[in-house]
Amino acid sequence: MPSQTKLAVVAVGGNALIRDEQHRSIEDQYDTAKETVRYVVDMIEDGWRVVFTHGSGPQMGFILRQSELALHEVTPVPMDYAGADLQGALGYMFVKALRNEFRRRGLRREAAAVVTQVLVDGEDAAFRDPSKPIGSPMDEATARKRVTELGWRVKEDPGRGWRRVVPSPRPQAIVDLDVIAHLVSTDYVVIACGGGGIPVIEEAQGSFRGIEVVIDKDFASSLLARELGAECLLVATGVERVALDFGKPAQRWLDRITLAEAKRLHAENQFDKGSMGPKIRAVIEYLEGGGKEGIITDPHHLNPALVGKAGTRIVHR
Repeated sequence: MPSQTKLAVVAVGGNALIRDEQHRSIEDQYDTAKETVRYVVDMIEDGWRVVFTHGSGPQMGFILRQSELALHEVTPVPMDYAGADLQGALGYMFVKALRNEFRRRGLRREAAAVVTQVLVDGEDAAFRDPSKPIGSPMDEATARKRVTELGWRVKEDPGRGWRRVVPSPRPQAIVDLDVIAHLVSTDYVVIACGGGGIPVIEEAQGSFRGIEVVIDKDFASSLLARELGAECLLVATGVERVALDFGKPAQRWLDRITLAEAKRLHAENQFDKGSMGPKIRAVIEYLEGGGKEGIITDPHHLNPALVGKAGTRIVHR
């Protein structure tokens, strides 16, 4: 196997584990995780060190729904603890899949999952207008009851009912960066920043306190890639390439764009704010922070994308 010299942060969305509405069980998600890690291990055999991050939006929804259904029996699970639960569970899923794939190929490698805290600023503007929907839809009466009993913030989601909303502040620092960096330096494949990380704020005397917010997984992955000095940020999503005028008759796929072009197109709202927009923004911030190149593609095309045969590459010039 080639000498491990290059480092990539590979960010995979939580939706990538759920193939469709008929395959939502833990067993189904593990089957999908096994397929995803095969492409990651291909990268490792090609000479890449890898830090693997993942989303957990749908999985967080499952936990919060379970908590809602059990409100008459037990107190609800705080979101930071739910995030820690998911980092442990999905981390276990990916570590198991990676170890099994290493052994299948006869590779002497190990994987480790780090339950990762991510610092946010308690004065972030997102706290003034929470907008990230979480949990399941409710009717208005139930929503108002949750506001009174649990202190939730709620908003109407047109066509779906009422949803709980929480802030989505920008990540400021990876609290467990030194642990992650040490594991990378000793050739572990690391799973970190699951679900964007467990959000914490820093209080007096440097103590941390978990809070009920959601950190965007792509922004956290971008920050992690910058702080680790990764040569590549690879964002895996549901499409093989980024498109302009997505879903319109004039739609066209992008093979390669420069940082300046990405910034211009993002400013022109070419990318949906709820899906591709944050991914493009995350790559822009990674490149502006000293990163070498960003790639957006689907898990199946990770390795072709690394050699310019698939995906959308975003480069300095």
